[in-house]
Amino acid sequence: MRTILNVLWLVLCGLWMAIGYVLAGIVCCILIITIPFGIASFRMANYALWPFGRTVVRKPTAGPASTVGNVIWIIVAGIWLALGHLTTGLALCITVIGIPLGIASFKMIPISLVPLGAEIVSTNDPRAAY
Repeated sequence: MRTILNVLWLVLCGLWMAIGYVLAGIVCCILIITIPFGIASFRMANYALWPFGRTVVRKPTAGPASTVGNVIWIIVAGIWLALGHLTTGLALCITVIGIPLGIASFKMIPISLVPLGAEIVSTNDPRAAY
């Protein structure tokens, strides 16, 4: 079932959202100081391509630097990516088949807003239970 949902996701919205994350990552990699944002954006692009079967967990070792970085990320790119997920989720929820995909898009809004201090893990990973 995950494979079917992932293929539908990829065709209907995953590719476009991943392109958005990759563009944000390229822009962030222009300056040396924003390379961590670019790396986080590329990680999220991978997650946006194939989200079913994976989840996001917060790293317990994330400190105040990730909080400051997340505030900067929200201002620079997070709002636009979150709006993309919101728009995509609403469009997908119009059809009955698209409702699970729309819900998945809504679940990606928090990670698009605050990516630093988070890790994408398989749902089989023990950390996914927390």
